[in-house]
Amino acid sequence: MLDHLIKGATLVDGTGAPARAADVGIKDGKVAVIAAAGACGEPAVQTEDATGLMLTPGFVDPHTHYDAQLFWDPFATPSLGHGVTTVAGGNCGFTLAPLNPARPGDADYTRRMMARVEGMSLAALEKGVPWSWSSFGEYLGALEGRIAVNAGFMVGHCALRRHVMGPDAVGGQPTPEQLAQMVALLRQAMAEGAWGLSTTQSSTHSDGDGQPVASRHAGSEELLALCRAVGEAPGTQIEAIVAGCLDTFADEEIDLLVQMSAVAGRPLNWNVLTVDAAVPGRVPRQLLASERARAAGGRIVALTMPILTPMNMSLGTFCALNLIPGWGPVLGLPVPERIERLRRPEVREEMLRRADSPEAGVFRRLADFSRYVIGDTYSAANAGLTGRVVRDIAAERGQDPFATLVEICVNDELRTVLWPMPTDNDPASWRLRQETWQHEDVLLGGSDAGAHLDRMCGAPYTTRFLGDCLRRRRLVPVEQAVRMLTADPAELFGLRGRGTVAVGNHADLVLFDPETIDAGPATLVHDLPGESPRLDARPEGVIAVRVNGVETVREGKLTGAVPGTLLRSGRDTRTVATR
Repeated sequence: MLDHLIKGATLVDGTGAPARAADVGIKDGKVAVIAAAGACGEPAVQTEDATGLMLTPGFVDPHTHYDAQLFWDPFATPSLGHGVTTVAGGNCGFTLAPLNPARPGDADYTRRMMARVEGMSLAALEKGVPWSWSSFGEYLGALEGRIAVNAGFMVGHCALRRHVMGPDAVGGQPTPEQLAQMVALLRQAMAEGAWGLSTTQSSTHSDGDGQPVASRHAGSEELLALCRAVGEAPGTQIEAIVAGCLDTFADEEIDLLVQMSAVAGRPLNWNVLTVDAAVPGRVPRQLLASERARAAGGRIVALTMPILTPMNMSLGTFCALNLIPGWGPVLGLPVPERIERLRRPEVREEMLRRADSPEAGVFRRLADFSRYVIGDTYSAANAGLTGRVVRDIAAERGQDPFATLVEICVNDELRTVLWPMPTDNDPASWRLRQETWQHEDVLLGGSDAGAHLDRMCGAPYTTRFLGDCLRRRRLVPVEQAVRMLTADPAELFGLRGRGTVAVGNHADLVLFDPETIDAGPATLVHDLPGESPRLDARPEGVIAVRVNGVETVREGKLTGAVPGTLLRSGRDTRTVATR
């Protein structure tokens, strides 16, 4: 007898095959039967009529930072509600393990680093995470059996360096003995289930003390030694970030990424590929790394988002504006001093010059302050400004747009919420995205879900993209869209029995209404430990989500079940070799 039978659904199985009406039966957490609609005669404990609804594999998010959040939120919200049943964590070189038991203070360093570089609430990290482990395996064990999604984790280079080198990890170089210890620690983590190595060389990544994070001090010899170790372990990957990921790669960055993938014989993914028709040379330049990697026996995969993710900005708290060259020293001042500096015309003029300079890279997109929309305000002087565009307010006041924006923020003691209007929401950019998605080394993803909690909400990209494909731009057929969200990332990671609806595969399933599938607007909620804020977006049209056959979401509400699997390399992933 089947545990559950879904009858008459429009099945889009993740392979790219045409949608078809089907009955799908589940038993013991796996897909047991796929039959033509009405043809399944096996009895079931539960049966539901899914006529008019679409059934797909659970979505796989290839780039998240749920490493901490899963402890206080085993449901990985909002991702699970949007049909994401498998998440890849431990990205960008940042993980909560391993921790050196001889230095208890390393946990505090890690918390402050994660709060700064990944925009996680320090209060939530302190109150919501047990910090009861030292090894990577112990960290994985702390999550085992208590999560609602399937989750796998890379091991972060910063944690490896800190464990072996202590405070010298920032600014120092390892001795041969220390490098050997790092390699041994990586091997141990992978034997315990880590998916491989993640690392960052990005100039935007600083720790809680404002210093470049540990992995940024690593030379190529160290990186390649670690990558060779990745190639020795089954079912492993590399994830890497360099400064050029934000705009265009330098030649030496391409050379490094190619070598890292080639020496490991493993795929390397990076994020995020920004597609903008106003910068037509960016996509071919970034994908040159993939071309060279294939020639060298490696593979480099670019992650790109299929939606425009709104970002919440502020002059009062750390956000992307702080990463504009020259802005950090001003926006890092205490609020009274910051206000005093921002009021000076010559300071604003220099900030604008730096924001529009070539060195600002992709952050130049943030420099058109006339296009910002005013969000929440907090003073009587700003009454009625919420929802208005800065250029219109500036025209009424006869002011420069940036001066107007600063004036509004100062009235709120810099608490004003700012929403930059995207510069790449034009037909030419969407056509370029459509073309870019067809590239063999481009993968949808890069949500950063679990990080930058009060600044952006990328988790709903799955449902918003499907709504776009079914009812709005229709850039790709729904069968291709589903494959891009399921089988493609599952194949990259070598996930066993996931990514498609097939007999014998794990029953990770999403049932939704194709007429209404979408994501609601991002809203600020205060539901983190310590009542810290984060952005949330509700799913629309999602009828049910199943993880390993167990219903975790019904009509947009969590059921409370925690059937997720802690996915370990080798056991739950197969080796995806590049040569």
